[in-house]
Amino acid sequence: MTILNVDNITMQFGGIKAVSDLKMEINEREIVGLIGPNGAGKTTAFNMITGVYKPTLGNVYFNDKNITGIKPHEITKLGIARTFQNIRLFKELSVLDNVLIANHLRLKSGIVASIVKTPNYKKEERHIYEKSLQLLEDVGLLDLINERADNLPYGKQRRLEIARALATEPKLLLLDEPAAGMNPQESLELMEFIREIRDKYEIAILMIEHHMQVIMGVCEKIYVLDYGITIAEGSPENIQNNPKVIEAYLGVD
Repeated sequence: MTILNVDNITMQFGGIKAVSDLKMEINEREIVGLIGPNGAGKTTAFNMITGVYKPTLGNVYFNDKNITGIKPHEITKLGIARTFQNIRLFKELSVLDNVLIANHLRLKSGIVASIVKTPNYKKEERHIYEKSLQLLEDVGLLDLINERADNLPYGKQRRLEIARALATEPKLLLLDEPAAGMNPQESLELMEFIREIRDKYEIAILMIEHHMQVIMGVCEKIYVLDYGITIAEGSPENIQNNPKVIEAYLGVD
């Protein structure tokens, strides 16, 4: 079943088309890659899907609902979460607090209930605390719950950001260069980690990544952008042997 349908979206800034007529389909529990040289329009595509930008043309559908132009926090409530190329944690807060904050998106109790501490609110708070601990165990950070986020090594900060995104209970998770700054061993561990969270949380994943070993090793389908235009789509095997993709990355003789 298709969970995300990107229908010919275009993003134009003045006379420049950052993305042109992008079409993309992502199915439930599918891991999909979005690749291309620097400046190809990948993050712009993410921003249109998550409501940061409203496409100049075209529409984005999530679970058959047109989400074009909807605000980012409303899109998150519908079930799309993302991470960022530049990690955006609450760096002065603890690892646990970072995840607890994200959980509050799903709180049903209102501000009055939180002030007077109603039984339902206390029950929800207990549930959120236990859920946060489980998430941190799943990403391998349970022993660091009281550590400040900015004291974590880079790879663990990436995992914390993913845990925070998972706390919003997404059906689609967008990862923007999750392997950036990682060494080869960390990148290999990331591949297995991505598969694990896909299976455990039964989510679809769309990822931007320049690390080709990660993309080819974990993705089931790949879209390739160059100067905002889709030049190829298909399986990792097809993408590796596509002349247009080779030209975009390596140039021609």
